[in-house]
Amino acid sequence: MSPRIGVITFPGTLDDVDAARAVRYADGEAVSLWHADADLKGVDAVIVPGGFSYGDYLRCGAIARFAPVMASVVEAAAKGMPVLGICNGFQILCEAGLLPGALVRNEKLHFVCRDQWLRVENNATAWSTRYDQGAEVLIPLKSGEGGYMASQETLDRLEGDGRVVFRYVGGNPNGSRNDIAGITSENGRVVGLMPHPEHAIDALTGPSDDGLGVFFSALDALKPLATTA
Repeated sequence: MSPRIGVITFPGTLDDVDAARAVRYADGEAVSLWHADADLKGVDAVIVPGGFSYGDYLRCGAIARFAPVMASVVEAAAKGMPVLGICNGFQILCEAGLLPGALVRNEKLHFVCRDQWLRVENNATAWSTRYDQGAEVLIPLKSGEGGYMASQETLDRLEGDGRVVFRYVGGNPNGSRNDIAGITSENGRVVGLMPHPEHAIDALTGPSDDGLGVFFSALDALKPLATTA
């Protein structure tokens, strides 16, 4: 039995179909979750995908974090369920308090859309074990509010605890502090990143298939659960 990974859809979500496709590429079962439904349908993990939830009114993710489904995600994450937030999903996870810091307008106030090199800084999370530490991967980036900001105390804690998962290399595209592209929770189960691994799962349609490692990592973490279910 394949692990079941839920993919949430909010009003304005754009990349839920792509995230579900990436789950299937990794031999998982993608399960659609609706923002207004608190039922997680018994999934083993959750992806909060990219897009412009609620049109990005107020702050990005500030409305979505109050959706009924997110209350269930926060509760499940507290019990150890793997959760991945991509782009707008990263913003939502920060707004919901599952990850520290915030995402703000890009440094030069321009929407950035390009293929971006990242360095894998932590390969011990539920979403990064398929990578070698220090590996460089090519992943699409497309965001207008992707600058990661946090207090110096929080940054020191993230760096000291090894909780930076991905870091921009070859130039900082959005002004993120410490070139941070993705971080993890203290237990390594919740990960948020601004670039889009679901758009790098097939060399025919993306710049690489480097993003597949994110989804295979989660399936590896969940397969023991699926075997005993």
